[in-house]
Amino acid sequence: MMEDEAFADINGKAISLDCQNHSDLCREFTVSSAKVSIVKVMVYTCSVWLLAYAVFFFTENTAVLSCAIFVTLVGMMLHIHFVKVDHESLLIIGSLGIQVSSSYASGRETTTFIEMSKIKDIVINEAVHMQQIIYYLCVLLKDPSEPNAVSSVVPLFQSSKPRLNCLVKVYKSCQEILSKC
Repeated sequence: MMEDEAFADINGKAISLDCQNHSDLCREFTVSSAKVSIVKVMVYTCSVWLLAYAVFFFTENTAVLSCAIFVTLVGMMLHIHFVKVDHESLLIIGSLGIQVSSSYASGRETTTFIEMSKIKDIVINEAVHMQQIIYYLCVLLKDPSEPNAVSSVVPLFQSSKPRLNCLVKVYKSCQEILSKC
């Protein structure tokens, strides 16, 4: 097991990368984001409720307060269950394939498996986003009809969006395993 290192995402927020060597042909990389901030939740909730109270003060309509509470609670639950990812992991097994998993703040998990026979390569790609260049790790899938062509691209670590220095570490390790296959 390698030691945990501190990295940042494309927005400068702290993330961590945990690398585990299960064997020569099996490694797991886990990128963890910051947990849900109670202070941030309190600020958003208080802002919405104060705005609702201000509207209630002028309209004297209690439905405004009830709707504000309901919308805030439902919004938080949806955000935690569908948006806020705690950690993403990439498990690469040389002879078998790649498993990509995401764990959400609510405890929900999603997992995708890509067979090694479908993988052409793993690369670091770049994109222009909001007047900045961002880098992302992706899996290139083979086109079944033409062996030298790429049929699709599967981006990795979509929620955590690690910076290039983190991606390079994962990329080098993945290429080391792919070269042995």
